[in-house]
Amino acid sequence: MRAVRATEIATLAMRQPTTQTLYSYWNRLRAGRLAPHRLEIEPSRIAAVLSETFMLQRLHADDYRYRLAGTRLCELFGSELRGHNFLEGWNSEDRPTLQRCLASVCEQGAVVVLALAAGDQRRRLELETILLPLLYGNGISRVLGAMSGVSDQWPAREPIGHRRLLRAELLWPDGRKSGLPQRAVLDAPSPAPAGVSAQRRFRVLEGGLGKRE
Repeated sequence: MRAVRATEIATLAMRQPTTQTLYSYWNRLRAGRLAPHRLEIEPSRIAAVLSETFMLQRLHADDYRYRLAGTRLCELFGSELRGHNFLEGWNSEDRPTLQRCLASVCEQGAVVVLALAAGDQRRRLELETILLPLLYGNGISRVLGAMSGVSDQWPAREPIGHRRLLRAELLWPDGRKSGLPQRAVLDAPSPAPAGVSAQRRFRVLEGGLGKRE
């Protein structure tokens, strides 16, 4: 089994041009480090995706405030996102999972890719989100992110409300322990039998996508 390059993992884990573009910029900027510094980010370098880009500040374990948010995102949510907690608007099942994902970003330098949805079968919006660590001060307290529509059947000018998590992937571009890049995949829970609670579980896949011929 050959080692999979960080760029290969990113391309295969992400479907949207916006998330791929932001990941590529972040990966070039860090130049082999755990993460780039917040002050190294130059908006002009990612002008094409700025409207779908945001930045979070970690205040504590359950409070990640928007410091910046692009115009497209503010339109989707129907308000200025600056100052709001990223963890607001999620159900009680998804919120702990998102907290663990964000903790992995800020405490371990992981990259997180999320698939989320809003609406119902009649009107549905699917979004792909990426969360990238940024150094600031004595550690990682900033998160650079982007959110882009995968499928859009959403009425124009109608803000999205509550959303649900479909899938989460944790990527370690430089590998962990074995020296190979790894991905931890979190799938949405399958319906559980009556009286049994469904639980989300991570599984770690070495090399990102397993074996290649």
